[in-house]
Amino acid sequence: MLLMTNARTFNTLDLDALLASRALLMVGGKGGVGKTTTASALAVRAADQGSKVLLVSTDPAHSLADAFNRPIGNQPTVLSPGLTALELDPDDEVEAYLERVSAQMRRFATPDQFRELDKQLRLSRQSPGAQEAALLERISRLIDEDSHDYDLLIFDTAPTGHTLRLLSLPEVMAAWTQGLLRHSEKARKLGQVLGHLTPEKSIDSPLQDPTEHATSGLDPRSQEVADTLMARQRLFNRARRQLTNPSHTAFIFVLTPERLPILETRRAVASLQEHAIPVVGAVVNRVLPDAAEGPFFAARHARQKAHMEELANALGSLPRKDVALQKDDIQGLEAIRQFAGLLGNVDR
Repeated sequence: MLLMTNARTFNTLDLDALLASRALLMVGGKGGVGKTTTASALAVRAADQGSKVLLVSTDPAHSLADAFNRPIGNQPTVLSPGLTALELDPDDEVEAYLERVSAQMRRFATPDQFRELDKQLRLSRQSPGAQEAALLERISRLIDEDSHDYDLLIFDTAPTGHTLRLLSLPEVMAAWTQGLLRHSEKARKLGQVLGHLTPEKSIDSPLQDPTEHATSGLDPRSQEVADTLMARQRLFNRARRQLTNPSHTAFIFVLTPERLPILETRRAVASLQEHAIPVVGAVVNRVLPDAAEGPFFAARHARQKAHMEELANALGSLPRKDVALQKDDIQGLEAIRQFAGLLGNVDR
């Protein structure tokens, strides 16, 4: 089927090549443009081609389960041979995150101190940013640890929010820990440890570990605090290095030929590129086919032509894949598999 496009030529996004050559795909876009459907289709296609795939949704609306028309939830769920899916539940992630923090504090605080700290933790469950902090740590662990169990991780995620915050976590954490410990006399030595936690330091270098002797002389409790902080800092640094590695990671935008998605995509692409995230292209979804006839579709075609010109300017030289508007909703594994066929290397 031929699709109506702007006169300007563009490079076609080779999604099959990405599925074969990358270990991490991030799929982003404005709500309602088919982002979850596209991420699901890419995961199904990769699994059908023999890869072991983990598909992760960070959407609290659980749209991944809606797309596959079956429950998925916060535990890995096998959907088909080679394809496992996971929906991160923000409330569950907050509970797990605070349980870990509580367990650590119990070792360092007196019983009276712990009761007060535990009270503050319970209050923090509803504080602004609590869910995001927990989600970001879980995403970091998935990228760093779970990636070893799969050939490909695909994230159905917000275009800029989570990704950019992951990039800033090393600096944010270093500033927070230094401020927390600045008022303690005992923290003078620990402050030297924190100096090694700056993002410029390669604390995971197999040839040189700048923290090797940094904690010598600390008492056991301070040593444990330092080790905990450094472990988390290493985690966020490793996640960031993977996100910015163009041979490992690719970010794909999904949008429709409409003004608001185009504007949002333009801003998001610029923001991610500024932070060295490898944006490789876009899927333009729900393009009207030429065969649509009648006065209503003539008007829609005219409007879409203008939007496609605007879209070409917004994306610049970024490769893209245009996908026709489908006559039915895409729901269930087989429907997603059929949609995945439209994303493959077929003649335009």
